[in-house]
Amino acid sequence: MKRLPHILAGTMLSVSLVSAPALAQQAGTPVETQAPNAPDQQPAFSGQTRAPQPPEAVSIQTEVVAEGLPHLWAMEFLPDGRMLVTAKQGAMHIIGTDGTAGPEIANVPEVLADGQGGLLDVALAPDFESSGMIFFSFAELRDDDGNGTSVASARLVADDQGGGALEDVNVIFRQTPGYDGNKHFGSRLAFGPEGELYVTVGERSDAEPRVQAQDLQSGLGKIFRISQTGEALEGNPFIGQDGAQPEIWSLGHRNLQSATIDGQGRLWTVEHGPKGGDELNLPEAGKNYGWPEVTYGVEYSGGEVGDGITQMADTEQPVYYWDPVIAPSGMAYYDADAIPEWKGAFLVGGLVSQGVVILHMENDRVKHEERVDLGARIRDVRVGPDGAVYAVTEQRGGGNSTIVKLTKG
Repeated sequence: MKRLPHILAGTMLSVSLVSAPALAQQAGTPVETQAPNAPDQQPAFSGQTRAPQPPEAVSIQTEVVAEGLPHLWAMEFLPDGRMLVTAKQGAMHIIGTDGTAGPEIANVPEVLADGQGGLLDVALAPDFESSGMIFFSFAELRDDDGNGTSVASARLVADDQGGGALEDVNVIFRQTPGYDGNKHFGSRLAFGPEGELYVTVGERSDAEPRVQAQDLQSGLGKIFRISQTGEALEGNPFIGQDGAQPEIWSLGHRNLQSATIDGQGRLWTVEHGPKGGDELNLPEAGKNYGWPEVTYGVEYSGGEVGDGITQMADTEQPVYYWDPVIAPSGMAYYDADAIPEWKGAFLVGGLVSQGVVILHMENDRVKHEERVDLGARIRDVRVGPDGAVYAVTEQRGGGNSTIVKLTKG
């Protein structure tokens, strides 16, 4: 076996066209036209929701570059232009530049593939080209207290058949406490500029555990900031606080399935709200983002969440929110040149909105929102080495995934 070649070359090859150019609906008006689920709730400031579309629409061509794949959850570009993908049921594959999936990578640990659980995110170590190290998150069955989100590191070693194996697999972090449920595992992994690893998780959805999003003794509904061996990092806000988990970076989150690092090295996230209330946040050390005491949106039953409030002292307002939801999963910061109109924007996958949501930013606020309709649930979004945008589709409940390439038309 051999390590992956350390070359910066290659792009995904197009195998079939899936649509004509995708255009924004109407410049200057919000892309969302449906009535909100919580019509009496009002934004805290202008532009916090339903931002206008850009004055000029970008024509986007979409192509399928890989199809017939298992139910994928995440993808990451390797230095040679191939893709490393995770399949929810517990397999990893390398997708060749011809769009063909290699055999399953060996030695992936057992995952709890139940409900929203399974093999989740994957990220290359910052020094991957020399170390071959990857990090991945997964739902793990616990012997003593149900299950929870865990993070492992491993060395990826390729073979000549397009597959390979994981070596030196080590679980470096476990969300605690566990819970006997199958919802809201999160999770995304994002490396900061100093090699710090941000881990986003969920609060497990049900009424009893979700209140722990406000409890510093619990790892539910949190963002963690850890070393590449799993330790709390110096500068974390709750180190030394009695009973608090020292790995916690921020609290009061619901279910975080979107995270990325911007051009200034800052973490941004988008989390699932209930019925309404998806949130874009710039999580800061020690800050409380409110859930489940403060939210935009309502319960799935239509009733109020808690006291039905959207603002409270000592909690942070979202930078932006959606009602109805987009159901966010996957996120990328666009810093390439192939689609210059998107430079500096956030790209967010939409499960319910069934496309890529583009957030154009100005002074850390959303100036414009546009969407590229792909007619499919989007589980992950990445920017390729060619500057194109790649989106992973899924089918509700399973089924095959595709990878779609977005380029300027």
